[in-house]
Amino acid sequence: MSYLKNYPEIENEIIKCMRCGNCQAVCPLYKETKSEGAVARGKVKLADAVLKGELQYTKDLAKIFETCLTCKACAANCPCGVQPDKIVLAARAKLVKERGLPFIKSVIFKGLSSPGLFKTGMALGAKTQGLFFKQTDKGMSPRYPVSGLELRRVLPKLADRSFLSTAAEVNKVDKPKMRVAFFTGCTTNFIYPQVGEALLKVMKHNNVEVVVPKKQHCCGVPVLLHGDAETATEMARSHVNIFSKLDVDAIITVCGTCGESFSKHYPELLKDDPEYGEKAEKLAEKTYDFAQFLIDVIKIDKTALKPVNKTVTYHIPCHIGRGMNAGSQQIELITSIPGIKYNPLKQPDRCCGGAGSFSLTHYDLSYQVLKHKLEDVKSTGADILVTGCGSCRMQLTDGIAQEDLPQTVKHTVELLAEAY
Repeated sequence: MSYLKNYPEIENEIIKCMRCGNCQAVCPLYKETKSEGAVARGKVKLADAVLKGELQYTKDLAKIFETCLTCKACAANCPCGVQPDKIVLAARAKLVKERGLPFIKSVIFKGLSSPGLFKTGMALGAKTQGLFFKQTDKGMSPRYPVSGLELRRVLPKLADRSFLSTAAEVNKVDKPKMRVAFFTGCTTNFIYPQVGEALLKVMKHNNVEVVVPKKQHCCGVPVLLHGDAETATEMARSHVNIFSKLDVDAIITVCGTCGESFSKHYPELLKDDPEYGEKAEKLAEKTYDFAQFLIDVIKIDKTALKPVNKTVTYHIPCHIGRGMNAGSQQIELITSIPGIKYNPLKQPDRCCGGAGSFSLTHYDLSYQVLKHKLEDVKSTGADILVTGCGSCRMQLTDGIAQEDLPQTVKHTVELLAEAY
């Protein structure tokens, strides 16, 4: 049974924790708050009591479990191999099961889990965004102060047309090496369609046929991270239905969180489902970040790349680096491009503080975490800050605009596409 639904399974994680405190040294939130409740060791102790039924829901308790970036830094550095991010998710799910979701979250998640409603809402948002946001030379800024959308915040414009509405469902090539399905993710679909276009261009140059399923929708991880495991499970089933019917060699993503949804979360959510469990496992086995696919699977011909004369640095998104173990492949792609001068960050895998909706619900704390990353970026002297995640891109672009830094932010696949 999934660790999100069965205490004995997650207990095996909890009992590994020796309370050594190594997680304090790497937790981005502990560095800012110095609160034991912010660090993994404290959350593991509280989660144990929550999951045993010894602690009941309170607003303060819920707030403690909300204050986590799920960046996996604690898990990556734990000498005992504890995965505190799983423990936090299990506690969140238990609290939601006991108390339910706040009204506004339940409305949002209802939209995310209803593909037609979500697409209609985003299309309407693209047409009416000028009513709520004003265009500046740095991006879009809110016209009215709302929690998480402070007036100083800089956000990207919603695309006039989504990627899924314009992309061909089957993108053929002559003599294809392989055939893949592309899971776009929400940021590529609704905010950065140029990332999807760049992905298609790169795959075409590498003789890979790409299928873009039109019925795909949100991966469900934003819902799962807020503790709504039941809705996330329904969203997982939907995608297993869509993608398991396709005759493809691989599923590729341009977002670590989306990649993890297929490779890790769906098998966990559906492991006890006799109809979907095995299908989810099979999809997980052939899911790759696009960089993993190019480097490890088809072994890209680097001699075909043309020069791009830029100085760049690279931020490793948490769910690409620690989640999918694809950070090194992204860096290999970047440094393979002729003409690129690569100035690495001192801490390339340090969380930027975005963590999806965390920057909406805890904006000031999120920005405190971001400022460390911005100082690191500033020290590189790079022209372009490259990253492999749309959510990180939004967070980094906001900080660069607010701190008046000269860098532009691009997705890794966009930079690679310039070399063809």
